[in-house]
Order: sequence, then structure tokens, then C-alpha cells
Amino acid sequence: MTLPLLTLHFAALTAGFLLDLLLGDPHWAPHPVRAIGRLIAALEPPLRRVFPSSDRGLLAAGAALVALVLLIPTALTVLLLYLCGLVSPWLAFAAETILCYQLLAARSLRDESMAVCRALEQGTLDQARHAVSMIVGRDTERLDRSGVAKAAVETVAENAGDGVIAPLLFLAIGGAPLGMLYKACNTMDSMVGYRNDRYLYFGRCAARLDDVLNFLPARLAGLLMCLAAPLAGLDGKNALRIFRRDRKNHKSPNSAHTEAAAAGALHILLAGPNYYFGQLVVKPTIGDDDRPVEPSDIRRVNRLMLTTAALAAALFSLLPLAACLAAL
Repeated sequence: MTLPLLTLHFAALTAGFLLDLLLGDPHWAPHPVRAIGRLIAALEPPLRRVFPSSDRGLLAAGAALVALVLLIPTALTVLLLYLCGLVSPWLAFAAETILCYQLLAARSLRDESMAVCRALEQGTLDQARHAVSMIVGRDTERLDRSGVAKAAVETVAENAGDGVIAPLLFLAIGGAPLGMLYKACNTMDSMVGYRNDRYLYFGRCAARLDDVLNFLPARLAGLLMCLAAPLAGLDGKNALRIFRRDRKNHKSPNSAHTEAAAAGALHILLAGPNYYFGQLVVKPTIGDDDRPVEPSDIRRVNRLMLTTAALAAALFSLLPLAACLAAL
């Protein structure tokens, strides 16, 4: 990639990041992640029919799903940018900017979690439970006000990694095509990467690949969140302490890193036992029980998430962009 193209690449990432902060994810607009979700749903039934229903057959079917879902969106992204580049590098820049914008989720994460905060502060507990049920997988009918706030805080903290920092990193390294590949894998994991009777074997390849792709970004996101905590008016020293102590307190090798940093920065206790589909699931706790979780913690964790995202964007795009411009 030549220096002018590199400059446009990092400029597209910066512009896409700013568009995400400004516009979020309008639900009426077409979105590549929703298209990937429809592709996964469309491919699953025929793959299950083609491959044997044995454990090994389901593993093979899941591997085929991964190959197709990674290949199709990534190839289409490469083709789109190539065709736009034939017309004009500025058209390719515009296309990559829009794709970068759509592959990031900082604003939508903030908006959806703040709907929970508003319901807790201005509405009823039932309204707050309904709002948080839109963004978490646990059962919400048993949650009290502190439990609802805690669920929203955990969602923002965890998704800061795979919804914001990881896409930023992959977009910086390989542009929209690599960003699309990452989101395809992440979407597969969210749809089929479950350890239940239906997906234990069929979704295993998607889940393992998602673990591999998120290994470095999750740890980087946790460290960046510790660095961002004092910039967000929170306790960076305690964030680093809890990050180092509790970042492995999860079955997933990647999920607890940003939760640990956020719990330390806010001086609250996250994770622990919760009900899923009527069954109590015991999980390790993350953080210290210094005080009860309150609705205002949703605001604080969003401030921390956005500060971390801005710090990551500066490291991944603004600094390389400045270096490219200086070399021109």
C-alpha cells in the first residue's frame, strides 16, 4: 500500500470513528452486521442437512459455516473497495469510511445502556427490567434496581472490547476487509457459539476462532481502559489492580479483561451468580464490593468506555495518520 493510500486508510478509520460517535446505528438503515446475521441464519439449515448429524459431522458443518461466513462478506468488501477505487480513490475513501463507521458500536452501546439508566431514574422497575433485557442474555425478571444497573454496567464494560476496541484494531491493521472478517466471526460467535445441545459441536469452530481473534484485543482493551480511567475521572490505580487480579475470572479467556478494569475503576462488584433461562449459573465475581451498584454507574462506565475508545482511536489511527501526513 502506497503512502497516499495509507493516509486515506487511516483517515477513513478516523472519520468512521467520528461518524459512529455522532450518528450511532440508525435501525432503519441497512447494516452489514445484520446482513451477516441473516447469512448465518440462512446457511445453518442446509449445512445441517448436508453433513451427518454425528458429533464429527456437526463439527464439519460448523467449520464450513465459518469458512463461508468469513469468505463471503470479506470478499464482497474487497470487491466493493476495488471497484470504487477504479472510479476514484476518493470514492474508495468514502466507502471505507462508511464501512468503518458501521463496524463500530460505541454510540449504540452508549445509547442502549443509557435507556436503562433513564428507566431506572425516571421510570418503573419493570420498565428498567425490560430495557436491560434488550441488551443482556440473563433473566431479568428477578433483578432489583441495583441488579439492573449492574447488568447494564457489565454489558458496556464487556462490549467495549469486542464492540469497539477490537474492531478499531482490526480496521487499523487491515482496513474494512479485515474489520468485516472480525465482525463476521464475532457475529457467528454470538449466534452459534453456545455450549448447549444445539450448538455444542456445530458452533465450536466459530467460538474457538472468536477466542483466538479476541485474545490480543481483549487484553489491550483492558490495559487501555486502565489508562483511560483517570482521564474519565475514575480510579486508574484500582482499575489496574483489579484488572491484574480478576481479568481471568470468566469461562471465556477474553470476556473479563474490560469488566475487571471497569469494576476497579468504579469500585464495584460485577459478575457472580445469575439466572439464564430459569437456571442459576454460578460465576466468579469481578472487583470488590466497596459499595452498591447504582444507576449513575451506567453513566460512569459509558464515560470510561468512550474515553477508552478515544484513546484507542488516537493510538490506532490518529498517530499513524499524523506519521503518514508528516512523510508526504
